[in-house]
Amino acid sequence: MSDPQTQAVAMAEATCGMLRMARALVESRRTVDLAGLQNAVGRLCAATYDLPYDEGCSLRPHLTAVLGELDSLEQAINVAAFRGKGQ
Repeated sequence: MSDPQTQAVAMAEATCGMLRMARALVESRRTVDLAGLQNAVGRLCAATYDLPYDEGCSLRPHLTAVLGELDSLEQAINVAAFRGKGQ
């Protein structure tokens, strides 16, 4: 792996961690500021875009994991919003 590729993988893993933490906070009915997450995802996208094609393609599993964590966070936010309406 090239150094930029290694950095992109680390960024993807860190983003997954941020998403898991945000989901845990939402599930425990805490307020979450997603501004930092938006910045992290933007930097990850830029880092991936800058890689040569083959190296960028090798990041697919990591980016798919980020998308899965993002979907889980969205689901947790929707559940929390629904719970909030019922109270």
